[in-house]
Amino acid sequence: MTTKLFYQYYPDKRVEIVLAPFSCGQPKSGVELGPQALMEEGHLKEGLEKLGWTVTVADPLAGRDYESRKHDPKDVCGRIKRPRLVSEACHLIYKATSTAAREGKMPLTIGGDHSVAIGTVAGTLSQHPDAGVLWIDAHADINTMTGSISGNLHGCPVSILMGLEKEKIPPVFDWVPHLLKPHKIAYIALREVDEDEKRILAELNIPAFSMYHVDRYGINRVIEMAVNAICPVGTEPIMMSYDIDAIDPLYVPATGTPVRGGLSFREALFIAERVAESGRLVGLDVVECNPELGTCRIGVTSTVSVSCSVARCCLGETLLAPHKLPSHL
Repeated sequence: MTTKLFYQYYPDKRVEIVLAPFSCGQPKSGVELGPQALMEEGHLKEGLEKLGWTVTVADPLAGRDYESRKHDPKDVCGRIKRPRLVSEACHLIYKATSTAAREGKMPLTIGGDHSVAIGTVAGTLSQHPDAGVLWIDAHADINTMTGSISGNLHGCPVSILMGLEKEKIPPVFDWVPHLLKPHKIAYIALREVDEDEKRILAELNIPAFSMYHVDRYGINRVIEMAVNAICPVGTEPIMMSYDIDAIDPLYVPATGTPVRGGLSFREALFIAERVAESGRLVGLDVVECNPELGTCRIGVTSTVSVSCSVARCCLGETLLAPHKLPSHL
């Protein structure tokens, strides 16, 4: 990875914020309010415009009241909960992200729970099929339909994107193109992985870096190892799906599945800055901010602020002007 002064795939710096106010991939309400909080309290659009980006906003789920349909007892497939709603929303998000990328605008999706990545990753890979995916998360989210204990689909997007146990995936997901391959995804910041997920990661030889690796090698080395694993040529595009629970809950308490011992604030932003320096970012998710879960207003504000900081750093925000960055990175 080398320092660039431009975004190779978006040289005119156009970004489309794709709103994904969706909570049906898991049981807790409030995460559907994340996009509004990032836009209004975090002033995300204005922050990106200050960085020189031309910002448009897409709202593919507008007018669809998923919350009122969330507890439909008929929307169950075996142990899998709400597959129809998740598929419907993700298909709309897929169309929005693929359209944005096709029109030369970087899709920046703000959620919402992490099930929305079924749509964002598929949409981005439809336009950048050689892209490597960095999954920044405390969880692997690669449970299969038979391996999922909870039945919540925010723990299954990677397996659906890969088509693992394809015959067990509910037919409502037949629209999903299985473009994601095991050698094209790498995890960073894992620390809560189910036993069946550990088996899948090992069997498919998927590059996975836990917080142990971050502590042992340092965050810069971990990023380089992850990117080199999924982009061995060194010029391939990169998509990043960033679940804020990758970050220690000390900094982001307002999230649905917090796990202690996560990334520090600086490590969280360094990942974003380091990928931005490559100039090869083609898509970004920032998900799982839940304004209803903060124990106090300060906790919600901190979570929103950190989430927006991650997005801005991915799109070029640095402490010093870019030309002052060391060229040997």
